Amino acid sequence: MSGEDSTKAVVMALAANLGIAATKFVAYLLTASSAMLAESVHSVADSGNQLLLLIGGRRARRTATREHPFGFGHERYVYAFLVAIVLFTLGGLFALYEAWEKIRDPHPITSWQWVPVVVLLVAAALESTALRTAMRQTRTARARVGWFGFIRRTKAPELPVVLLEDTGALIGLAFALVGVSLTLITGNGVWDGLGSGAIGLLLMVFAVVLAVEMKSLLIGESASEEHIRLIREAVLGCADIDAVIHMRTMHLGPEELLVAAKVAVDAEDDARRVTAAIDEAERRIREAVPIATIIYIEPDLLRPRSAD
Repeated sequence: MSGEDSTKAVVMALAANLGIAATKFVAYLLTASSAMLAESVHSVADSGNQLLLLIGGRRARRTATREHPFGFGHERYVYAFLVAIVLFTLGGLFALYEAWEKIRDPHPITSWQWVPVVVLLVAAALESTALRTAMRQTRTARARVGWFGFIRRTKAPELPVVLLEDTGALIGLAFALVGVSLTLITGNGVWDGLGSGAIGLLLMVFAVVLAVEMKSLLIGESASEEHIRLIREAVLGCADIDAVIHMRTMHLGPEELLVAAKVAVDAEDDARRVTAAIDEAERRIREAVPIATIIYIEPDLLRPRSAD
């Protein structure tokens, strides 16, 4: 998934959320609906999250330095982890607090009664547009591994975050619509509070899923099975390399892969021939897997395993 695709989806989501947040907040001021306030804060949190993703993407493009010789690709994961924290606290915990206050002191919606319903329906239409953009950008990848598989396996944090946020936003809008509608029908403000509580729990679940995935990427994930296979085939395609003794890979960023391998060469080969074989292996790896930006190959002799 290219960085341009990720940026387009994030900008689209940011534009949608800014407009939605302003509209929801006006509806809250008119009606004092707890669910509308929870949704307003949810959209503000989402807008802040998209800004964090854009900042992280920009900072990750900085050139490597002596202090950070492998570059700054992991900054994208750091900022995506911050998104999970914002989603959990500003979105989830605030919505639960509002739910508790409304359930403890329920009051009906008495003014501008149908404004929240109209606002929620318009917000759902805008969120659907943003979600369609993200779904379109990830169609090829999701076709192979499915929706959850894409969230779990992708190395680029922006699109999974947008997918989770927009999906959560649509579900949250449905919760808010049910809560507000039942409050208008029954005159019981408890339904409004329950809608806000459902939004809070939903955001916290999504935040935990996102945090778990970003933590894994921050620790360092290996290349995909397909890339590992291509790298191994590229190395074994060199005439003077007999075997791959062992290999380690790690993503330094979504488009940056570190490859370290120990390969077996013939004991009779001189240094010039071994060097040429390693150079050829590096060239073949970069042709097979272009994101393999840093490659270390160590020559060794293939020794038989000792019997137990």
